[in-house]
Amino acid sequence: MAGSSFGNLFRITTWGESHGKGIGVVVDGCPAGLSLCEEDIQKFLDRRKPGQSKFTTQRRESDTVEILSGVFEGKTTGTPISMMVWNKDQHSADYSEIASYYRPGHADFCFDEKYGFRDYRGGGRSSGRETIGRVAGGAIAIKILEQMDISILAYSQAIGPVSIDPARFDPAEISKNKLYMPDATAAAKASAYLEKCLQEQNSSGGIIECQIFGLPVGLGDPVFEKLDANLAKAILSIGAVKGFEIGAGFGVATATGLTNNDAFCMENGHISKRTNYSGGTLGGMSDGSLLFFRAAVKPTPSIAATQQTVNKDGKEIEISIKGRHDPIIVPRAVVVVEAMTAITILDALLSNMTARLDRIIDFYQS
Repeated sequence: MAGSSFGNLFRITTWGESHGKGIGVVVDGCPAGLSLCEEDIQKFLDRRKPGQSKFTTQRRESDTVEILSGVFEGKTTGTPISMMVWNKDQHSADYSEIASYYRPGHADFCFDEKYGFRDYRGGGRSSGRETIGRVAGGAIAIKILEQMDISILAYSQAIGPVSIDPARFDPAEISKNKLYMPDATAAAKASAYLEKCLQEQNSSGGIIECQIFGLPVGLGDPVFEKLDANLAKAILSIGAVKGFEIGAGFGVATATGLTNNDAFCMENGHISKRTNYSGGTLGGMSDGSLLFFRAAVKPTPSIAATQQTVNKDGKEIEISIKGRHDPIIVPRAVVVVEAMTAITILDALLSNMTARLDRIIDFYQS
């Protein structure tokens, strides 16, 4: 299977299946000398692990990470960093029935057609547990970015029909509710909406918004390595994400040049913009302003309500999916969005170091 790696100079390769022995990642390109321990990784994994509330799958996993290589005496060595999380609460029997049919909204049919075989236990490689490796790798990228005063803030912007109110936006509130919404009132309304979904044996989608602070001008390249294009690939590679927009996004379709262009101005002696409809990128490169985007997350396809499908014999049947599933993926996906964003930004920073000859000469002659 190709396509399990992401990034160029800072690169992650994830491996493992939902009900295999474990899930992990190999991180290439981390500079030597970074202070790193398992606690640095664990605090991010704890945000995505199951069983945090009634709105997440009740699979009981500690998701305890082990660093297997690339760290010596508390510092990264510059060699590949391998990390692993053991799977300990697999209920594979819950999935034995689905070996004979194709679940709506899942990749079962595509796997069978492509490979002639599939791991039906919890979705195998296409399970949400694959994101453990992304979060572990992203935790390293985030720690490096912090040393350059670059920070990432992601949160649930909407759950189903409930959206946050910008007038009540409070970053401190994100960690105070299990839905990771920066608006306590919206979080309460969203919780009531999800209760209704649970009663109806149904699920919900939502929107994750992400803001990136402190970026320099010029990250990304103007053709095939555009920063916004690479962010889109990173975020759309997350299994449940079906849409991506940056800045004004699809709103530009009804705008005009006069209303959509961001006028330049001088601010504190530096070139700035009066507005930010571009979302922090111009020509595929960061423009020094706040970079922000939104990701649309689909409803969890595994629901207990009766659905129509087809089995391997070509017979149309009705099913009710068993097992332990999230009624909404959005809250646990917030940290995954942060991780993939950090990996993309760090990779762009490392690539950008070769953009100017004078800076290469300064680096090697200093």
